[in-house]
Amino acid sequence: MALKILSTPTFNRVVKKMHARDKKVVDQVVMEITAAPTIGKEKKGDLAGVFVFKFKINKQETLLAYRLLPDKKKPQEVVLLNIGSHENFYTIMKR
Repeated sequence: MALKILSTPTFNRVVKKMHARDKKVVDQVVMEITAAPTIGKEKKGDLAGVFVFKFKINKQETLLAYRLLPDKKKPQEVVLLNIGSHENFYTIMKR
């Protein structure tokens, strides 16, 4: 069964400002995540339940935060939370 992909307004806003070639890279990463949902590193503490997948866009490391619903063992949905560079990424995610 394929996972349903949902996204937050924050994620949509950031992706909307990207170049077309960068959007293609993000699409490929999202497909990788749907193929293997636990591919990202699961966070602890304040960000418990959030997974972060690291990849490169234009030689710059980029992070994509997502959550698996209803749980990580049998996910049915992937919620794309945020995407961006490492700088202030986790601070923004805690808000």
